[in-house]
Amino acid sequence: MLSKEKKTFIVINEKGLHTRPSTELVKCASKFQSEINLTYQDLTVNAKSLLGILMLAAAKGAKIHIEAQGEDAQDAISAILDLAENKFNVKY
Repeated sequence: MLSKEKKTFIVINEKGLHTRPSTELVKCASKFQSEINLTYQDLTVNAKSLLGILMLAAAKGAKIHIEAQGEDAQDAISAILDLAENKFNVKY
């Protein structure tokens, strides 16, 4: 069954969603079959596209909406939310 999930996270990384956290996000999203999109302000991008995520230019404090659709949508969103809480595994 296809499910559709929506959640929001806030970027807590000091430098926002720059290359390293964006790469971690793409790696995470790519493990799932679901279609996953991120929306920030008026821009919606594929969470599996590094260039797309970088185009969001999301700074610290940015509120990002995640929408996933597919069989593993819920798992995909949970994994991305965990990643965001852990600052995308980026240590400064």
